[in-house]
Amino acid sequence: MKNNIIILVAIFLLGISFQATAQSESMDAFTVQVDGLGCPFCAYGLEKKFKELKGIKQVKIEMETGIMDFTYPAEKDLSIERVSQQVEKAGYTPVSVYIKRGDGRIEKSEQKEAPVLAADDIQNLEIFVAGNCGMCKARIEKTAMKLDDVQSAVWDQETKQLTISASSKLKKADLEKAIAKAGHDTKNAKAKTATYNSLPGCCHYERVQ
Repeated sequence: MKNNIIILVAIFLLGISFQATAQSESMDAFTVQVDGLGCPFCAYGLEKKFKELKGIKQVKIEMETGIMDFTYPAEKDLSIERVSQQVEKAGYTPVSVYIKRGDGRIEKSEQKEAPVLAADDIQNLEIFVAGNCGMCKARIEKTAMKLDDVQSAVWDQETKQLTISASSKLKKADLEKAIAKAGHDTKNAKAKTATYNSLPGCCHYERVQ
């Protein structure tokens, strides 16, 4: 009888230990769409920034599609917001984040829908925005699209012109200030030196005088 009790206790403790181990080894799977990966240096910079997250594993980046996959310990509960911030810290633009949690739950980032504007309330604005590459293009356009009254935004890498369609409420000065805050000079608003210096090397355009 005594031996049976000892065996049952051992099995119970073994079960608890196995469950705890399984929970600690559970991993969340992440798929992140990133805009502006133009070269191996870009991919390396992005991977290096994410490896600051202790415990990250199985990092894979496809430059052609801009998709980054990785796994991360489920117990750390890495959020969509933190992932997006990490992409931005690396100097890139997060488009979407998809998470499959270790317990099977699915989480997705929400995409902002462009506002529907009345035909008589639409204005087209064009401003010069300094930039160099595809990463600059993604950053500039996303910054413009974050403004509430912007319906569309396109930056031309050759002419350096940003063309937007927006509500008549939007002021050109506010647009230029937002773009400069993201690190890109315009003719009437300049990015802070610290912000400019934090951009990836390939985005270091010639400053507007």
